[in-house]
Amino acid sequence: MKDEKITIEPVRDTKIPNQKELEKELSDYLSKKYGNRVKVISPFVFPRREGERTDKAKGDKEEGLPAFDMLPEELEAYLNSYVVKQKDAKAILATKVCTHFNRIKHAKKTEKDGHARVGMIKNNVLMIGPTGVGKTYMIKLIAKKLGVPFVKGDATKFSETGYVGGDVEDLVRDLVYEANEDIALAENGIIYIDEIDKIASAQNFFGHDVSRTGVQRALLKPMEETEVDLKVPHDPISQIQAIEHYRRTGKKEKKVVNTRNILFIMSGAFGELAKIIKKRLQKQGIGFEADVRPAEVPWDILKHVTAQDLIEFGFESEFVGRLPVIVVFDELTKDDLVEILKNPNNPIIISKRLDFRAYGIDIKFEDEALVKIAEVAAKEKTGARGLVSAIEKVLIPFEKKLPSTNMRRFVVTPEVVEDPEGQLHELLKDPSNPDLIERFEAAKEKEFENIKAYVATRAEEFQKKSGLQLSERRMGLIAALYLKNVTDINAAFDDFKEMVEQIRLEEASMLEKFDIHLTFDDSAIDAIIDQAIKADQDAGSVAFDLAKKLEYGLKLVKERAGVDSFSINEEAVLDMEKYVNDLIKKYYRQEYQV
Repeated sequence: MKDEKITIEPVRDTKIPNQKELEKELSDYLSKKYGNRVKVISPFVFPRREGERTDKAKGDKEEGLPAFDMLPEELEAYLNSYVVKQKDAKAILATKVCTHFNRIKHAKKTEKDGHARVGMIKNNVLMIGPTGVGKTYMIKLIAKKLGVPFVKGDATKFSETGYVGGDVEDLVRDLVYEANEDIALAENGIIYIDEIDKIASAQNFFGHDVSRTGVQRALLKPMEETEVDLKVPHDPISQIQAIEHYRRTGKKEKKVVNTRNILFIMSGAFGELAKIIKKRLQKQGIGFEADVRPAEVPWDILKHVTAQDLIEFGFESEFVGRLPVIVVFDELTKDDLVEILKNPNNPIIISKRLDFRAYGIDIKFEDEALVKIAEVAAKEKTGARGLVSAIEKVLIPFEKKLPSTNMRRFVVTPEVVEDPEGQLHELLKDPSNPDLIERFEAAKEKEFENIKAYVATRAEEFQKKSGLQLSERRMGLIAALYLKNVTDINAAFDDFKEMVEQIRLEEASMLEKFDIHLTFDDSAIDAIIDQAIKADQDAGSVAFDLAKKLEYGLKLVKERAGVDSFSINEEAVLDMEKYVNDLIKKYYRQEYQV
């Protein structure tokens, strides 16, 4: 026993390094190996009580699936509010994405034994269309609306690394990061791979095109079902996390992501595919006389694409088989580009408003100026992407110079689009030009009316979703919120709905705060919201301040007439003193008559 004590005692006296010392040692080691790119900052680790679970209890959120209850027509309506044209693409994507997630939801309820049905086909999607037509934008909108994690990859990156598939699996790991380390949620995410046409085997290539077919094969398993290990040798952070887990628990940790429910969406331009389709159609006696050249692709012909066309294009049959849903996008014309710019939800104009708002400058666009910007963009043949470069080219001189001036209003006219530098020079010479001020105010008024008109087209949808009746006045309030917050229409409506809820919450607490039952009718709610917008205040605070000012008069009526329930209308909001005086006179007169 004494010998045992002698051997154990030195170990007991050895100083155990604290957290900072461990971090320093690990950082020094990693610096030698990887340079100064990696630094360790470990969280504090508290001792675990006996019997306490280390991992978050599963089942808190239906195994990671968001509260999904959307129907295809609802998702299509949402996409319609953001995306111009692409009717068929929006309908197909809305339908198949909704079906994918509703089927997952149904399966979680019915597959009690935890075993998936064998041979089920996943609704992976292949999108075909020219650049700048909204392919990526549409998928981002869908992911945001559904509340699922989304990652985007570029197929050309995979072709550089051969066919090992490491980069393909990295996309799955990125989903976990986007899901805030919630593996269950990541397993119901969306992976979007662009420029997929670049990994087709080169046509007229003799022999086996290893690099491209290899990438296709690397994608096969993740597109169907496989388990991807989150811990990889080339990731120092994951290795540190594994060491930390082992230090805490004494056990090795194996974390994997199952790809069974991950939706894969691929996209590409596929310009050369038109030749293959035309050749097939002509053999079948279907007339397509258009000359198919890479510079001018007749995109309508791509709507006749078949799986065999894609195989001839250079895809493996197994790869094509895992993409059962094919969506072909329309090319955008100049008129489509104008419609995009006039859509209140388009991010291009909203971004420019935010750019100038950052300097306290309110920017407006005349309709004719938007048409000229669209004409410039249409010449570039890059779809909506051309709009961004065209509008930047016009506005950068103004964005550079106007913040250094006292000007707080700027109207983009057709003259500005045609000659930015010349118009900037004229503006700086005469910033108070009455003609420009008048044009600014006219553009501002027209913008407001256009937004109100747009809200009116979606009033039924908003009313159904919220239960709120949208009068013409309320449409104007939503338009005012849109302009004040520099946001999109959907967010403006949500802001309006939230303000109504704030007022109702204050209304519900009035009895406890003032010992009086107060209710606000619709006219009072609208007036309160109007005041809150103009004063840049919280609607609930405006409602509370109003009730506080009315408190004395209402309590006086309560004491005299025994009335303790009051309905507040717009008159009370606009002229509290008159409202209270009229109320007191009314009940005092009744008392006197009695």
